[in-house]
Amino acid sequence: MLKTLLGGLSPTRFLRDYWHKRPLLIRNAVPGFGGLLSPGEMQELAARDDVESRLVQGSGTHWQLDHGPFKKSDFKRLPKTGWTLLVQSLNHVLPEADALLSRFDFVPHARLDDLMVSYAVPGGSVGPHFDSYDVFLLQGQGRRRWQISAQTDLTQLDDVPLKILRHFKSEDEWVLGPGDMLYLPPHVAHYGVAEDACMTYSIGFRAPTVDELAQGFLMHLQDTLTLEGRYTDPDLRLQTHPGEIGRSMLKQIEDMIARIQWDKREIAEFAGRYLSEPKPNVFFGAPDAPLSLAAFSKLANKIGVVLHPKSRLLFTRGRFFINGEAFTPAADETLMLQQLADRRRLAPPFPASLCERFYDWHEAGWLEIDIE
Repeated sequence: MLKTLLGGLSPTRFLRDYWHKRPLLIRNAVPGFGGLLSPGEMQELAARDDVESRLVQGSGTHWQLDHGPFKKSDFKRLPKTGWTLLVQSLNHVLPEADALLSRFDFVPHARLDDLMVSYAVPGGSVGPHFDSYDVFLLQGQGRRRWQISAQTDLTQLDDVPLKILRHFKSEDEWVLGPGDMLYLPPHVAHYGVAEDACMTYSIGFRAPTVDELAQGFLMHLQDTLTLEGRYTDPDLRLQTHPGEIGRSMLKQIEDMIARIQWDKREIAEFAGRYLSEPKPNVFFGAPDAPLSLAAFSKLANKIGVVLHPKSRLLFTRGRFFINGEAFTPAADETLMLQQLADRRRLAPPFPASLCERFYDWHEAGWLEIDIE
């Protein structure tokens, strides 16, 4: 199945020759794929306040962007051409989308972001643009014409609500139909326009900026670091200028700040918490029909467990991270937790301590009984 998904390439060869390097067009990447939902079902999702959605209209240098949730009447007022509806994190609300996303686990889960779906009427587009991350564009129903360019001019239009390229010069062009897929590495300019009413599924990947990582790490240090002591100056001498910050004061402050240190272990702890942290707009809810520990353990040991689609479970060096929280499991839990992190579902039997951990996650809405 992976070779079909990658156009006959093994994951190893794809990662070596294409990932983060050059585009790849894959015809019939998912044979028989016609999509995961209808335009009407997509509009229903866009009406929910727990689903991130956007509506894009326009072309050329004139664009309009509206954010959901939307009402049914909003769509009835739209023209027959020239607009696109986007729904983010489809994998959080649709099991079939989560299953589709799992096909791309040849890329580490820590890099995977989400599955976005776009529905466009004829002529619909979000304009020529580039992404700062890798993306797979899988075509569902209908056809979309894609133009791409390796141009280095990435200047954008001013005073528009979208990041639209000011100058776009197509170098390659294809029309994708159901099941076709286009892989694009970061900063490849691309422009997709619907040939007819169509839906495209975008598998995107996380690529935090250096500034985002640095800010996150500084916040991590603020939460975890404790430094003893206080500024003192028992040998204070009279200064010529009271308004001057003296050299001795600067030296003491420098020495105090130099005590802020970290090592590889601290970096790993930060990375695990940061990369497993859900997005700010992601919330978990307790199960509608909570089980007792005994009932949960009985069911879990009978049919297994599965992570909630919103949950992120990662590990490194024997340390595990789920949804921004860290823990070190018992020795008899480690292998099973690694399997859960890799496959996102786990078959029984489970040791009692792991059942208790899973029960806590179940109550938090992070994990469910595997009913499939």
